[in-house]
Amino acid sequence: MSKLPILTGLELIKILEGIGFKTVRQKGSHVFLKHQDNRTTIVPVHKGKDVDRSLLRKILRDTEISPDEFKDILRKS
Repeated sequence: MSKLPILTGLELIKILEGIGFKTVRQKGSHVFLKHQDNRTTIVPVHKGKDVDRSLLRKILRDTEISPDEFKDILRKS
């Protein structure tokens, strides 16, 4: 399995919105996203900082997307 890509919080939110997640609310620098099938996650948006790979893995677990599926989504977008 190859490494997950380095993304900013805003890039990750755009990708998740592209697969059906909607921004529900934002509290400070944390954006809460929800899918119509009730999967939820929180993405931090810090200016000038990337989402760490371990946090990206946690977000993918929350959204029930495998790393390989995520890479396929990235290739298609």
